[in-house]
Amino acid sequence: MKKIIVLLHLFIVVIATAQAQKEKGKLLWEENFDGTTLNEQVWRYELGDGCPNICGWGNNERQIYTKDNHKVANGLLTITVKKDGENYTSTRITTAKKKEFKYGYIEARAKIPTGHGIWPAFWMLGSNIKQVGWPMAGEIDILEYVGKEPDMVFTSLHTQDSHGETINTKKTRFEDIEEGFHTYAIDWTKDYIKFYVDDKLVYTFAPKGKTEAVWPYDQPFYFILNVAVGGNFGGPEVDDTIFPQEFIIDYIKVYEN
Repeated sequence: MKKIIVLLHLFIVVIATAQAQKEKGKLLWEENFDGTTLNEQVWRYELGDGCPNICGWGNNERQIYTKDNHKVANGLLTITVKKDGENYTSTRITTAKKKEFKYGYIEARAKIPTGHGIWPAFWMLGSNIKQVGWPMAGEIDILEYVGKEPDMVFTSLHTQDSHGETINTKKTRFEDIEEGFHTYAIDWTKDYIKFYVDDKLVYTFAPKGKTEAVWPYDQPFYFILNVAVGGNFGGPEVDDTIFPQEFIIDYIKVYEN
């Protein structure tokens, strides 16, 4: 009997996994962070403090981005945020001009850093940002977490219509979000963008009038992974006793929907 129960449980798991794959569609691309270095055919670094173009990265952030605050090992990307003397250091990487996607079910599995002043994110920007600027190009924030608001996940969109203000957004409580790994995803079609945390639907954006200012989401977007410190959203106060902190990413997957 025990053996039958175990086999039945395995069967249910297999069926559930198959159903989940079917709902997400065909796997188009995945990043599993294999090997010991970032694949620079996929990723590019953004370095420094944003100056002279957008000092503080547009949000009065306090970190300096380097090539030295991350590692790839055991199928994981780990971004480590440190307090180095008077400076905070971190890593920011993007797939701009290398891996860009229009629509799809997009999911990352990650373990977030914590503490007052920390601000990890998994997000996307429109591929035409250098031509039209921000926020006209559009922004999709699949995951944002700020340590000053424990147990909360922010899922947001920025458009020209919102004038850069965070009005198309949802803040959702997950009391165990700081513990272990969780999945963060969007289901993005020509009609809507739905946000999920651990497969739970938390926010839907489906405006009726899809002008370019309201809906800049009919074009390719690229990924950004980073951890900021302080800033307009993450701070301004920073608890220096929390460092170092780690943002650990297991995978990113893009499915056809």
